[in-house]
Amino acid sequence: MATALGYHAEPRPGKLEISITKPCATQQQLSLAYSPGVSVPVGAIVADPEAVYRYTAKGNLVAVITDGSAVLGLGNTGPLASKPVMEGKAVLFKSFAGLDAIDIEVEAESPEAFVDTVARISPTFGGINLEDIAAPHCFMIEQALIERLDIPVLHDDQHGTAITIAAALQNALELQGKALPEARIVCVGAGAAGIATLRLLVALGLEQENILLVDRQGVIREESQAPHSYCRPFISSSPKRTLEEAIEGADVFIGVAAPNLLTMEMLKSMASRPIVFALSNPDPEIDPGLAHAARDDLILATGRTDYPNQVNNVLVFPFLFRAALNVRARRINDAMKLAAVRALVELTKEPVPKQVLEAYGEQQLAFGANYILPKPLDPRLREFVTMAITQAAIESGIARI
Repeated sequence: MATALGYHAEPRPGKLEISITKPCATQQQLSLAYSPGVSVPVGAIVADPEAVYRYTAKGNLVAVITDGSAVLGLGNTGPLASKPVMEGKAVLFKSFAGLDAIDIEVEAESPEAFVDTVARISPTFGGINLEDIAAPHCFMIEQALIERLDIPVLHDDQHGTAITIAAALQNALELQGKALPEARIVCVGAGAAGIATLRLLVALGLEQENILLVDRQGVIREESQAPHSYCRPFISSSPKRTLEEAIEGADVFIGVAAPNLLTMEMLKSMASRPIVFALSNPDPEIDPGLAHAARDDLILATGRTDYPNQVNNVLVFPFLFRAALNVRARRINDAMKLAAVRALVELTKEPVPKQVLEAYGEQQLAFGANYILPKPLDPRLREFVTMAITQAAIESGIARI
């Protein structure tokens, strides 16, 4: 705790600063940086609004915006306490994709007020990254902003997480000799990550009748049980009611909910060669040591850095926005998301560079049960994933350039 507080406080508070990109050391440079020189690009932008991308930083600037209603695993902390997390997200944008990002914490009395606030400030930015907004409001907010704005809008807790899970799952299924369309999947957690993940898996070929969605009340079997309307496509007619009943014979467990929900006995009841994604952070749905003690034919992923197979959405969101801003995409569409999945699947199977091994203190990393996703510090991600998404944006007609 003391280390984390010291890191954020010293030698100066916070994790971000603003730097200038043009010289401003002479009278002439000062006159170009501000008055009267700025009047020239102002006139150019009035004549052609697209010129804003040539003469300002808009095309490389992302807003990281939250209302603080679902911060990490800490719940509704409010906007002020969410600021360290949003600053951290901005750091990741810069570190991984060279994108400038500004964190914005919004005090809003309703989802509609939040949408209106974001829409009003949107001309400043090239893209909007929504973060840590609780379900079901996150779904409505994202869709409303996508429809209202002509720049990319992404709720990363939904789509960054879903893309990373989908890529990891496809690789794990291949290793286990199983196929997505036939896989029987139990998802615990009906929030942003759970619903977005199931939507994406269905788009990739998963049969909806093979899904059991579970929340605090058990398997969602009737509309009256669903915590919100976005669960509706995943309401099941199965007679199974509890997680214990749902997990029996399942091929895949996806946990995006809370610690210690999956017991050793439940894991033992799963199908042969099971796949468990216990992604609650910092404490997963089952302790990895217990999981491996229960099953020796298991592929396990968590959200933690100290175990193999970390499912980390930093593999996705910097490159989605990098690609979208590179081609001035109007939005981030399904084709771009699917391209990101395919790129991560493919990159995992490429030989791992020596510098990645050194960064993680590993002698060897290769596609297998303990390596189903690239490592976040793999420098190939920026080019490999970004280029795949860029190509999808162009081919799907969403790119301006």
